[in-house]
Amino acid sequence: MLINSISPGGTRRNEAERDSELVTRMLESADAARRLGVKLPTLYAYVSRGLLVSHPAPEGRRSLFAAEDVEALAKRSRGGRTTETRLATVTTSTTQLRDDGPVYRGTPAIELATSVPYEQAAELLWRGDPQAASGWEPFALSPPTTLGASDRLRWAVVMAGAGDPLRSDLRPASVVAVARRLVATMVEVLPSPRATAPAPALELGANRWENTVAGALTARLASDPDTDLVRAVNAALILLADHELATSTVAVRVAASARANLYDALLAGLGVVAGPLHGGASQLAYGLMRDAEELGPERALDETLRWQQRLPGFGHSVYQGDDPRFTVLKAFVDELGPPERRQVLDSLLALAAERGIPGPNVDLGLGALTRAAGMADDAGRTIFTIARVAGWTAHYLEELEERPIRYRARAVYASRP
Repeated sequence: MLINSISPGGTRRNEAERDSELVTRMLESADAARRLGVKLPTLYAYVSRGLLVSHPAPEGRRSLFAAEDVEALAKRSRGGRTTETRLATVTTSTTQLRDDGPVYRGTPAIELATSVPYEQAAELLWRGDPQAASGWEPFALSPPTTLGASDRLRWAVVMAGAGDPLRSDLRPASVVAVARRLVATMVEVLPSPRATAPAPALELGANRWENTVAGALTARLASDPDTDLVRAVNAALILLADHELATSTVAVRVAASARANLYDALLAGLGVVAGPLHGGASQLAYGLMRDAEELGPERALDETLRWQQRLPGFGHSVYQGDDPRFTVLKAFVDELGPPERRQVLDSLLALAAERGIPGPNVDLGLGALTRAAGMADDAGRTIFTIARVAGWTAHYLEELEERPIRYRARAVYASRP
């Protein structure tokens, strides 16, 4: 799959640049306090007592703390004990979660979602080469026709890894090369809703490019794809590419800590994301949308609360209000969806707000988008899974820079009668 880069780029770091970044990595106040397990006033008390040094951010409105200083203080607070017998704390420069959504290496995902192809956002996360115009070719695989979409994605990773004679090559350039091909392969092995499904062209700004991940994926999920729908799927892929330390990402980092190859590490992530409360959450939101169309918003919400005790697609542990990623996808639903489905979504949102239910999240946006596009109910799960390969690979690469086997939790033993 080819891409024409249209955003600022960069080249892979050399070893000296990487080592320099590790030394100068900075934490914002909230992250430093969380690492130390204290509240913000206590953090500032540490500064006043000379235990920590705060550094003004470039714009001068925030305080930053050197990650190595924070880690040293955390270690002293444990009486000098090492982290061998505790779950590791992860310091990352991949994604920062803010009120305006995830920020990929300094660039907000909501900006990338409507301005660049997914491939370029992935390269940004990987610190790869956004100018690369090759390398996104799929492995030659022929999945069993009896497998559904989710099983095909796992099957593709297993078979691609089994056929790679150098799958244990953990050099960053080799890992990124494999990741590119795996994304393309996961799209390629999906069943098509049509006998022939050419990938539609996608046009962003003055750039036109065909055979993109978003174009090929849309052709696999929709019976009548067009440029507008491809733009929407491309946005969803970017918005879902990473979300810091989600449970599936932690699984990938644990596998990387044990120096598993990328294929096996991604399988760890795929196992976690298969859960209905993670990658499958958009499928539940899709069902809520379908029920609201058939039964009416009020009855659909009541029935869902009765049987599930919660509303899929509403509330998020990170965002206090609406998930910013939902807002982006909602704009595409308003543009693409039939009037009656747009009205159902608006009625659901109004009713939820009236009853004080937490704001909508990206799962509702993805479920509403795939429902409006006439896709299958598991299409959101497929988009989520393929999108997250970019973030998983970025965290995998980052974990390889840490000491191995650093994740070791301790249990509190309690006997049972």
